[in-house]
Amino acid sequence: MNRDDCILYSGAAGGTEAAFGEAAERHGIEEVNFTFEEHNDARTRGIRVLTHAELDQGDVSLGYVSKLMHRKYRDTPLFKKVLQCIWHQVNAGQEVYVVGRILEDDTVKGGTGWGAEFAKLCNKPLFVFDQARDAWFTWEGESWVDRGEPVITHPHFTGTGTRFIEANGLAAIEALFDRSFES
Repeated sequence: MNRDDCILYSGAAGGTEAAFGEAAERHGIEEVNFTFEEHNDARTRGIRVLTHAELDQGDVSLGYVSKLMHRKYRDTPLFKKVLQCIWHQVNAGQEVYVVGRILEDDTVKGGTGWGAEFAKLCNKPLFVFDQARDAWFTWEGESWVDRGEPVITHPHFTGTGTRFIEANGLAAIEALFDRSFES
């Protein structure tokens, strides 16, 4: 895979998204960071401010998301825009890489979980680095499977996850890029 053809789709938020962006920049990978006006972005490289119409393309019922995720989400304009940005990230990438925590109900913790669930619904390859278990897991249609350390195989990929990234999450992202884009 030619790194000049590769694009990381992310969201520019602090934590995991910023770490994905920093790794992409170090490895010479282009990035597109979906955001919206008045969002507190941690990255400025590749910023793509979504219009109101574009945000609406990613609109989803909070009731539906809450039911799908087995939890209640805040019904605020800010949170709704975050979910809409996540929709654009997952929609743009052909593989989805997430750092966070897989819960007992097979969802991923937090708002990030919507991105993982949307990737499942779209039948996109989905990889989650579970910081609590210190390992990568792949969604195999009905359950999470530990298949070892993944390698990015599609030039258009998504990187997202928790704002509360830990040292092992940072190391997992860097190792993912090293495996995928060795010189």
